[in-house]
Amino acid sequence: MDSLQPVLAVLARVLMGFSFAYLVPLAWSLGAGDAANARVWGTGFILSLLAGWVLGRSVRHQGRELQPRDGFLLVTLVWIVLPACAAAPLMYTVPDLEWADAYFEAMSGLTATGATALTGLDRLPLSVNIWRCFLQYIGGLGIILLVVAVLPLLGLGGMQLYRAETPGPLKDDKLTPRIAETARGLWTVYFTLSAACLLAYRLAGMDWPDAFMHMCTTMGLGGFSSHDASFAHFDSALVEAVAIVFMTLAGVSFLRYFAVWRARSAGVLRSDAEVRAYLLVLLGGTLTVSFVLLAHDTYDTFPAALRAAAFHVVSLATTTGYASADYARWPAFAPVLMIFLGCFASCAGSTGGGIKMVRMLLLVKQARRELVRIIHPRVVNPVTLGGATVPATVLAAVLAYMLIYGASIIGLTLVMLLSGLDLVTAFSAVIVCVNNIGPGLGEVGPIGYFGVLNDFQLWVLSFAMLLGRLELMSVLVLLTPQFWRK
Repeated sequence: MDSLQPVLAVLARVLMGFSFAYLVPLAWSLGAGDAANARVWGTGFILSLLAGWVLGRSVRHQGRELQPRDGFLLVTLVWIVLPACAAAPLMYTVPDLEWADAYFEAMSGLTATGATALTGLDRLPLSVNIWRCFLQYIGGLGIILLVVAVLPLLGLGGMQLYRAETPGPLKDDKLTPRIAETARGLWTVYFTLSAACLLAYRLAGMDWPDAFMHMCTTMGLGGFSSHDASFAHFDSALVEAVAIVFMTLAGVSFLRYFAVWRARSAGVLRSDAEVRAYLLVLLGGTLTVSFVLLAHDTYDTFPAALRAAAFHVVSLATTTGYASADYARWPAFAPVLMIFLGCFASCAGSTGGGIKMVRMLLLVKQARRELVRIIHPRVVNPVTLGGATVPATVLAAVLAYMLIYGASIIGLTLVMLLSGLDLVTAFSAVIVCVNNIGPGLGEVGPIGYFGVLNDFQLWVLSFAMLLGRLELMSVLVLLTPQFWRK
């Protein structure tokens, strides 16, 4: 127990900080005159704050600092405990909601996955939808801190790869000397883009509550909506255009925006190999899906096909998960391609999920090098990214990550098949949860919802979301005997 005290001390502070999130739905409840739900959010605030305070007091005498080994346990505990705290109020504000569904919904929110176990969203109290969407905004803030500041210190995460691709003074894991300063700088960028997104949605025709909720889920790349029909509810090309712009912006590393702000120049973005590949994938995917839809007469005109393709390709590739049409009814190539893009398209350091574009670039370059070496065994052909040679240790880490990634997807899919699901639903549900994409295919498609699954299946997918959000290894390392040895 003594060895856990530093972890519990930090967890206590996180709980106390998280308690203030309840004030957001509380304010909306009071504004809407919803006294019954206001009491739920107020109680949640008090209990979470009290739980954090009691936990902090119980370990206040520990003097040891956090070690890297503690970090693995801490980040996993935070992403297990906070969804439990976030799920509890849903049990009292959503009729007939079971614990497995509530926890799944909260996990989906905080991991910015966007897979929902709820239906009848239009009829839910406003504060409940505010809470669901705000969880994804909080998740976005936490993800930025996690992937930029915390996981690199543990030797994990896609941001580690920036050491290979970032030239000059930005070579360090942190852009400023301390994690807190780095986080403040990145969150400043996040809040600035959020304000612009909120205003743009309002000017495009949304009312203030919808603009706020969809700003939260756009910037967090989460995809929750306050309507069962998602963006089909608005049926507005302008609203979809705003979503496309800000989903695309949120899929780029916030580290890069911070660097642009510090350098007062967009050259950092233009010279970034990952950003260029990301934009090319979005453009190529949009054009490809547009022509597929047109060729199969899914849409009558190219502008209509382009509008649908652009929105859904950007939505799924950035792991947001919004929908304005039932793309499961499109030619099978289109939805499968879009989900595949969601597995890797977003940049490391963004709020998106998946393996990240930088890993995909390194895998492609490594494969190309091996093909060349078959023909020319003695050729010196190092893998480079951004003009710098990528160390062999980084390439080995990427290959190990991909092995675990593939094994996790196969293993979880087999578990879901064993539980009685059909192949399409099982495989797509695992893919979208591990990669934090949101809606899948089959029973959990864009017009379906995850509430049709049983409790066991929801718990498996909750673990899949946790696994994907924390970059696999920081969770799986806890399952090794070596971790628990002194």
